[in-house]
Amino acid sequence: MLWADAKKARRIKTNMWKHNIKFHQLSYREMEHLRQFRRDVTKCLFLGIISIPPFANYLVFLLMYLFPRQLLIKHFWTAKQQIDFLDIYHALRKQSHPEILCYLEKIIPLISDARLRWHVTVLCTKLQHGTHPAIHDILALRECFSNHPLGMNQLNAFQMKALSRAMLLTPYLPSFLLRHRLKAHTTVIHQLDKAMAKLGIGQLTAQEVRSACYLRGLNSTHIAEERCRTWLGEWLHISCSLKEAELSLLLHNVFLLSTNYIGTRR
Repeated sequence: MLWADAKKARRIKTNMWKHNIKFHQLSYREMEHLRQFRRDVTKCLFLGIISIPPFANYLVFLLMYLFPRQLLIKHFWTAKQQIDFLDIYHALRKQSHPEILCYLEKIIPLISDARLRWHVTVLCTKLQHGTHPAIHDILALRECFSNHPLGMNQLNAFQMKALSRAMLLTPYLPSFLLRHRLKAHTTVIHQLDKAMAKLGIGQLTAQEVRSACYLRGLNSTHIAEERCRTWLGEWLHISCSLKEAELSLLLHNVFLLSTNYIGTRR
C-alpha cells in the first residue's frame, strides 16, 4: 500500500511539473494524497535513520513492536489499532482545549471593539456550558481574528503551543517556528477546503469524510456518517468565507467547532 501511494504521489508530482501546476490547483483527492504521503514518508525516514548503525535494525523491529502508534504509519496498523490510536491522539489534543478557551477569556479585555468583546464573551460562555456554537457565532469574530489580539501574527507562545497540540503538531519548537508551522498547516487545510467545496461533500466516500473531519479536529470514529457530513458542511461554510488574513479563526475553529459537537465522545 505504501509503495502504491509512492507511485501515485510521483505521478501527481510529475503532472504538476509538466503542466506547471501549483499545489492549490490540484483536485481535492490529489492534494490530500500528497499531504498524507508527506507525513507518512517523514515517519518512515525517521525509522530509516535510526536503522543506519550496524545491527540497529534489530532494535528498530523491537521498537516498532512496542510503539506501533508512534513509529508505524496507518498502513501497518490493524483495524482495531486504527480506532484505538485515533482515540488516543484525539484525547491528547482535547487536553489543549481548556488552555485555548482560557486564553480566549483572558484576551477579552484587550479587544477594543465593544461589539466584538460581547461576541467573544457569548461564544466563550456557550463553550463553557457545552453548547455547540452556530456558524454565525463564529463568523461574527472574523475581524477579531484578523488583527490584534488574535491575528496569526499576534498569538503568544502559550496559545501557539496549545493550538499546536490541538492540531497534533509538536509544541516543542521556538515561537517563530511554531508560528510558521501553524500558518503553513492552516493554509494547506484552507486550500483543501476550497478544493473539497468545489468537488462537493456528497462526492466523498464515508472514509474520506471521516478522515477529513478528524484532520479538522472532530473525533469522527464514533459519530454517524451523516452527522460527520453535516459537521463538515459547517466547517466548509466557515472556511470558504474566510480570507487569508483571517486564517487564525480557521486555526481556532479546530477547537471552536468540534469541542461540543453532538455525539462527540468525551
